Amino acid sequence: MKKKIVCFGVRDYEVPYFNELGKKYDYDLVLKKEYLNDSCVDLSKGFEVVMVRGNCAISKENYKYLKDNGLKYYLTRTAGYNHVDIEACKENNIEAAFVPGYSPSAISELALSLTMSLLRNTSYSSDKSAHLDFKVTDQMFSKEIRSCTVGIIGCGRIGLTTANIFKGIGAKVLGYDKFPKDTDLVKYVSLEELLKESDVIIIHAAYFKGQNDNLISDKEIKLMKKGVVLVNVARGELLDTDAALKGIKEGIISGLGLDVIKNEKDIFNHSFNDIKEIKDKTLQELVSLYPKVLITPHVASATVDALIDMIEISLKNMDEYLTTNKCKNSLIK
Repeated sequence: MKKKIVCFGVRDYEVPYFNELGKKYDYDLVLKKEYLNDSCVDLSKGFEVVMVRGNCAISKENYKYLKDNGLKYYLTRTAGYNHVDIEACKENNIEAAFVPGYSPSAISELALSLTMSLLRNTSYSSDKSAHLDFKVTDQMFSKEIRSCTVGIIGCGRIGLTTANIFKGIGAKVLGYDKFPKDTDLVKYVSLEELLKESDVIIIHAAYFKGQNDNLISDKEIKLMKKGVVLVNVARGELLDTDAALKGIKEGIISGLGLDVIKNEKDIFNHSFNDIKEIKDKTLQELVSLYPKVLITPHVASATVDALIDMIEISLKNMDEYLTTNKCKNSLIK
């Protein structure tokens, strides 16, 4: 057995896949349901390797605490890594690595699902039927996607997979990316043109803390077509939710789909059924606007294929460290 790895945020349905891949790569995987944070940091005490998911985050002081207690490798099984304190890892000589890509189809399929539910008002219609109201209302009248322009912000592997799906069902697809790839899947335009011309806008951009926070805010929403459908399946920090709520109230945004939100570790994977409210009043109001607003708790990657990719690439990252003392997916530059 190569190493013991303590894995945090492991859901029940994920356990068989962790066990199978642990055996395949000869690692002893210690599985924890808890998300690694400052309140449960002792669960990783004494381990040389931890593996975390997106809602795991610890303070700078606890990186030192874990280093002093044996931590050498900090693996995140995610493409986004804003939850990893890279500077703290550097200061404590902790190696850190991420998973640059996993089943782009998983994210793209949810983007498609949220888009079509909002565009065709299927959540609205089925919700009324669930309450035994089968009347046809004005809101059930909709556009067809083949008559729409879909704008994709962020055209990496996932963004282009989404573009391919929408192009395949007849939509015109525009793309915006700071580093555009050579492709015929999208017509590249400026962000301003994309915002003005798109009937549907999907955010797939990577998030860089302090660089593109609130990439879509009040200024950008004011440029959008009236009745636009806006979907964010990238990172919550890219969308100003106060501006989005204002855009809904002003009739600019007809439907909002979110699989990510700011400070989601305080919301997602928690139930508020008993108190019926959350501290974030903007989010509370957005929730109340269902089915005009659809929120899923960061489940775009909750597919068999994506999970296998995330675990397997993380274990391959560890293999690289053990055999070469470095890793191509290292976050330490």
